[in-house]
Amino acid sequence: MNLKELARKLDLSPTTVSRALNGYPEVNEATRERVAAAARRYNYKPNTRAIRLATGRAMAVGHVIPLATRHEIVNPVFADFIAGAGEVYSRNGYDMLLSVVPDDNEERVYRELKSRGTVDGVILHAPRMEDPRIPLLVELDIPFVVHGRATGTTLPYSWVDVNNRRAFQRATEFLLDLGHRRIALINGLEFMDFALRRRRGYEDALTARGLTADPAIMVSEEMTETAGYRAALHMLALDQRPTAAIVSSMIMAMGVRRGFEERGLRVGRDVSIIIHDDELSYLRNGDDVPIFTATRSSVREAGRQAADMLISLITGKVTGPQELLLEAELIIGQSTGPFTG
Repeated sequence: MNLKELARKLDLSPTTVSRALNGYPEVNEATRERVAAAARRYNYKPNTRAIRLATGRAMAVGHVIPLATRHEIVNPVFADFIAGAGEVYSRNGYDMLLSVVPDDNEERVYRELKSRGTVDGVILHAPRMEDPRIPLLVELDIPFVVHGRATGTTLPYSWVDVNNRRAFQRATEFLLDLGHRRIALINGLEFMDFALRRRRGYEDALTARGLTADPAIMVSEEMTETAGYRAALHMLALDQRPTAAIVSSMIMAMGVRRGFEERGLRVGRDVSIIIHDDELSYLRNGDDVPIFTATRSSVREAGRQAADMLISLITGKVTGPQELLLEAELIIGQSTGPFTG
């Protein structure tokens, strides 16, 4: 079925149908939904080349990935985020352009995307404090959404983020309620905004109970299994070892658990662990009963939400910076228990 045939079935003009399918703001919501439902019913797929000619859009979204040796973007949660975003792109007829570049080429790539008109917008990943990419994208006038937030950035911008500070505050409070006082923080790299917010949540909870964070049991590392393992061994060698740990990812926690168990500690009885679980499709935190107690927030859903937000900005369905803060759920698993002294 082509556009004209779909328009005849709906008793609408081809122009109206085209604009409804492409999110033009002048088409009212009822018409847009009616057209979308008919397109699904008749399995109508718009001609991407025709859309590009009609709208002047590239019908593509860019993801620029800096290739650094010590950078959180190497964490495999990125794949689930892309999977979620890709669902939305596919549904809306957009392609995805993935550029993997050296860190010092990032600005050049964004400028080339703008000058060539290769993409209609971009998702910005792994924001840092006072991230210089945000003012760059504002200057280039490219629609963009940040996956996360950038502390210290004063310009308004669109973002989708999980409430990392509150998640780690709740995790710390839970362990404090179980009687633990020597609680380790095994965090991601703290020039990354999410890791900074997680540390603040952890410190807030300790301060509220009259406790002071001990730097000897606080680690900031790449979120790998090996880094978690080394952090666990380091902390177990201290005169006053921690009785519990909050760990920034499932993968890192696997290393922490390996280190604890090598020293004869039973997780959930002798030592407690809480992790952040991105609810990865290929690395599940148990089946019926979670392996780890966790602050859980789906990174795939974050990908869907960020892509939806970006397409709304590209099409003009919304204007101005948009913000979405997702809350993490505290899931009780087998890795925590009361402090037994």
